[in-house]
Amino acid sequence: MPPEAGSSPHLTLAFVMDPVEAEPMDGSTTIAFMREAQERGHTVLYVDPADLEVDAGRVRSIAVPITLDLTSDSPVTRGEARVYDFDQEIDVAFQRKDPPVDRDFIVATQILDVCQRTIVLNRPAAVVAFNEKLLATQFADLMPATRVTRRIDELKAFMAEQGGQMIVKPLDGKGGEGIFHVTEDDVNLNSILEQSTEFGTRATMAQQYLPAIREGDKRILLLEGEPIGAVLRVPAEKESRANLHVGGSAAKSPLDEQDKKIVAAVAPFLKEQGLFFVGIDVIGGKLTEINVTSPTGVQEIDALDGTNLEALVIDRAEALAAAR
Repeated sequence: MPPEAGSSPHLTLAFVMDPVEAEPMDGSTTIAFMREAQERGHTVLYVDPADLEVDAGRVRSIAVPITLDLTSDSPVTRGEARVYDFDQEIDVAFQRKDPPVDRDFIVATQILDVCQRTIVLNRPAAVVAFNEKLLATQFADLMPATRVTRRIDELKAFMAEQGGQMIVKPLDGKGGEGIFHVTEDDVNLNSILEQSTEFGTRATMAQQYLPAIREGDKRILLLEGEPIGAVLRVPAEKESRANLHVGGSAAKSPLDEQDKKIVAAVAPFLKEQGLFFVGIDVIGGKLTEINVTSPTGVQEIDALDGTNLEALVIDRAEALAAAR
């Protein structure tokens, strides 16, 4: 059983992430993890992915101790930065850098994979191996109709098969960026497809448009393959994207039987691959994405359900550190 909050020995936890001050304090899942760790007396460090390096086979980085006070006008206080040896000084590293999964993201993640003693969550090799849009296609029977291609004629053919409309999305985006709902009579169709494929040079994902998006896009959070909470993100009027930062609203949403079927199908794979904390997206009973880089939703679910999901995550991180 995981230890009770506060019962674990002192740990040093590093968060490899975008700048702390840029995180939405009342919405960031990473901030929720950091705050929970701090409340337990653990040392919380911020690491800029660009500062990661390897010296004689050892991962090192400049890291900054962080203290959070969310009641303050300046909620983030930085301590004195210095170079830390990960395997000697850091117990658990959370890889929480947002996409795009570009060259710099991949290099930083590959450096974290060099760690021997430090527990890195999610497992770096899995984060690099599995694009979070493409990963869902390994469970194609649970998905809406989906095609990945750089060919504009193929995208148009797919749209015709879907009755004249589809969703197109970049393979390396986040938070709804670059997602379009296009129709065959859209005067901007060619321009949108050219931009989405960078004029036929870059693969993009096309998916069947699901009218159920008007009811919401359900984010289900999984901890080592087990569902710990869900939130329904409902798009604003005249918006096809349900992401909260583009105007979507959060609604309470328990798991239904189809959700449980999807979770049961993907959970063993996620656990086997070391994908510790994952967010899957479900629209109208169809799996659309498996988010493995920096899944969000904890603070919204806590507010709606009266839960403390971050405590479950830190409980488990403490247990993993104790079991090394």
